[in-house]
Amino acid sequence: MNLYFEAVGQGPPLIILHGLLGSADNWRSMSRRLGAHYKVFAVDLRNHGRSPHSEIFDYDVMVADLREFVEQHALSRIMLLGHSLGGKVAMQFALDHSDRVDKLVIVDIAPKPYEPSQRAMLEALRSLDLPRYNSFGEADAALAEKIPDASLRQFLLKNLARDESGRLRWKIHLEAIERNYDKLLRGLAPKRTFDKPSLFIRGGRSNYIADDDARLIRRIFPQAEIVTLPQAGHWIHVDLPEEFFQTVVNFLRRG
Repeated sequence: MNLYFEAVGQGPPLIILHGLLGSADNWRSMSRRLGAHYKVFAVDLRNHGRSPHSEIFDYDVMVADLREFVEQHALSRIMLLGHSLGGKVAMQFALDHSDRVDKLVIVDIAPKPYEPSQRAMLEALRSLDLPRYNSFGEADAALAEKIPDASLRQFLLKNLARDESGRLRWKIHLEAIERNYDKLLRGLAPKRTFDKPSLFIRGGRSNYIADDDARLIRRIFPQAEIVTLPQAGHWIHVDLPEEFFQTVVNFLRRG
């Protein structure tokens, strides 16, 4: 699968993987900043953004997609940064292909199983009868009853585009994502550890990484550092871009 990507900058290669229902677009500003120090590849995972769609959607195939991407671009060694869903893909890739990953940055996700907290959100998106709406504003208004948070709706509706006839359509493969959602909630079950520098960044206003997750994280990633940015929620790179940037660059620069 030929994944869509945006590349910027020069230097050692750094691959960025977005979260569920996100895309490389959500990381464009941060990618440019990191591009001052690294050759940044912001990748759209399958069924997201401008990457191809598939009915198969789990961590094994996403790791295989990333392995193919690394080989296509002749990247013998990489640094890898993943947020949320992309963080789990990054963790699994580092465990399966540790020879390819020098440093790992995981943003607000742990290697544990999660509750289906986003199922209602997926169902709300599926309930939108897109042919009824002529504009993004109409779709936003229709979604507001089920998703009252305006900033979250704005994030989700970035997945809308227009087809050749001008009608609204989803860029994401929403049906496949919803159908395979339970697979994405599973924890990692690694057969080995990743014994290289790893950084886990968590938001102080997010509940994705709990205090007692530290033991599990360090059992799988023995060199893991865990840093909390107290004023950030789940989208740390959006909430606190300067603090996030400095935290990542300071970690990656270390020998």
